[in-house]
Amino acid sequence: MPGFSMDAAAEQRFNVNLSILFTELPLLERPAAAAAAGFTAVELWWPWVDSPTPGRTELDALKKAIEDAGVQLTGLNFYAGQLPGPDRGALSIPGEESERFRANIDVAADFAQSLGCGALNALYGNRVEGVDPAVQDELALENLVLAARAADRIGAVLLIETLNKPESPLYPLVTAPAGIAVVDKVNEVTGLGNAKFLMDLYHLSMNGEDLPSVIDRYAARTGHVQIADNPGRGAPGSGSLPLEELLGRLRKQGYEGWVGLEYKPGDRPSAEAFEWLPAEARAAR
Repeated sequence: MPGFSMDAAAEQRFNVNLSILFTELPLLERPAAAAAAGFTAVELWWPWVDSPTPGRTELDALKKAIEDAGVQLTGLNFYAGQLPGPDRGALSIPGEESERFRANIDVAADFAQSLGCGALNALYGNRVEGVDPAVQDELALENLVLAARAADRIGAVLLIETLNKPESPLYPLVTAPAGIAVVDKVNEVTGLGNAKFLMDLYHLSMNGEDLPSVIDRYAARTGHVQIADNPGRGAPGSGSLPLEELLGRLRKQGYEGWVGLEYKPGDRPSAEAFEWLPAEARAAR
């Protein structure tokens, strides 16, 4: 499998998503496994899919596992329902799910703050049959404004993510402009300017978007980047996306943030899914 050149890899700051990689291990063992593979930064989807407000014991155990491993938590999702699974977020879903999202806001923000994590990702949620999309969008904006204020309280950015229509047919944000429009709306209401675009190159490529054009237009409003190859959502080099070139283009456009490795390891242990990345380029500089 072709890999990144050392020069190209050394320009980037990579972190490992522990909700898609190392999932063959229990949650509390994953930070140390990422460290053993040479990484110094990790990110997570909300780990407690059934609970937006887990007990202090569970929160403290994960905090300790991250600290003991010597890795930095650089990104955390707010509660998003069953993910992986049928859900794609909770904040635009009227009723119980929206309430669960609101209950989670300060819990997630406080946990992120306790580990010096500077980015919180808020997945928008699927369209619900029988509910006016305008009603969902109004609720979404209310909840995103609350989330942006909580993120600002801890000095973090709020991320808004575009997914892809083939895999998330009920999710309304399936183009870069749609994601950017929500970012702009949240910033307009709060005046904080801390809402940013989460540019996932895999999802955007699945939508057939012109990735160089998206990068040129939106790099300045991007707060985080995630990568996987296409087709297959595997490691870089397993598909046909020119990820080294695309990340280089992002750098040229001024993006200096994290690049989250959010890909499937395939039918092998996650520790073997990083051969594309020179070992000396895995520790964040």
